[in-house]
Amino acid sequence: MKPTHKLLFVLCPMLVLGFIYYSSGKLHLHVWGQKPQSDAEETTVVLTKGAEVKRITEVEPEISVGRIVGSVYDKQGFLLQLDTKLPLELAYKYGNLTEGVCKPGYAAAKMTTIYPKFMKPAPMFLDRNFKRLAKVSNYLPPFGFKTQERIIDSILTATKNYGLGEELDSLSCKRCIIVGNGGILFNKSLGSRIDEYDIVVRLNSAPVSGYDKDVGTKTTMRITYPEGAIQIPENYEKDSLFVFSAFKPLDFKWFRQMVFKEKLRGTEGFWKSVAHYVPREPAEMRILNPYFVQEAAFQFIGLPFNNGLMGKGNIPTLGTVAITMALHNCDEVAVAGFGYDMNTPHAPMHYYETVKMSAIKESWTHNIPKEKEFLRKLVKANVITDLTNGI
Repeated sequence: MKPTHKLLFVLCPMLVLGFIYYSSGKLHLHVWGQKPQSDAEETTVVLTKGAEVKRITEVEPEISVGRIVGSVYDKQGFLLQLDTKLPLELAYKYGNLTEGVCKPGYAAAKMTTIYPKFMKPAPMFLDRNFKRLAKVSNYLPPFGFKTQERIIDSILTATKNYGLGEELDSLSCKRCIIVGNGGILFNKSLGSRIDEYDIVVRLNSAPVSGYDKDVGTKTTMRITYPEGAIQIPENYEKDSLFVFSAFKPLDFKWFRQMVFKEKLRGTEGFWKSVAHYVPREPAEMRILNPYFVQEAAFQFIGLPFNNGLMGKGNIPTLGTVAITMALHNCDEVAVAGFGYDMNTPHAPMHYYETVKMSAIKESWTHNIPKEKEFLRKLVKANVITDLTNGI
């Protein structure tokens, strides 16, 4: 072969490869109608049109998730287009069910559609294997149980039960409702509808007796903490679980005294008065998995991380924590009594008292606007059903 032929033999493939590289790197940008100023900008344009994440991270590894998928997802990882439909096979599955029949896995399926990072498995309560929960073992309360392992062990030894009870645990499909305390429940006559749910979750000391027309009579569990617990023993409903949610290390000491029916020793460190006695047997008491506080705060709502410690505006309300728990453990999730309308200052804040909305002050621990933004995503995407339309 002549030297000139050899040279052409080598140069031709190189020219072809160069053309392909140039075309793949430039022509697609012409199609999108944009002209990047740098490689980083170019790859961002490609990704927002559906290219692989791997390609972006190789070019610009420090780019944030929010920026990578800014045209599709918000900074928390939720789809911006919340009316996205279920995959065809799931739409067919649920569409063929008789109206009113519980839809297995529905809430998790809808949640995963708008929030692909959602992972359903997460135990509702702590059990004897709680130390294996890596996501919460390295965080202090309320986001974990670090430093409280010994006292939790002693509590769980006494309670001996770690589920909802044999009957509810055996259900193949669970319909749950979280009943908030908002004044929007007043005079709505939703009591009978609330009682139709398999699991009715109530919060803190919100009463049932005398308000059954609006809030129902059924209580599966009441989630609370020391300052929020019912302080008059006679006001506890029968046959419901007392579910403890810790917000500070001191709370675990209080709960241990309630479980073992010990006299409350000192109330320093609580921000208001606490219950001195809980009329429940140890077998009727549970510890809520603190992962739901952590996930709601940092992943769903986007509150300040603050090195994993409680700080200003980074604690979700108990209602949102309960909803997060339900997303992981219930097949269908509904809410009632949620939503504070600051545009109606003379409306009642709670369904059981006359305090008005105007009495609400800026909370040090909660970020109500950001929390409401998260809950609106769930309602708009039909992940949860809002019976009172307050969200």
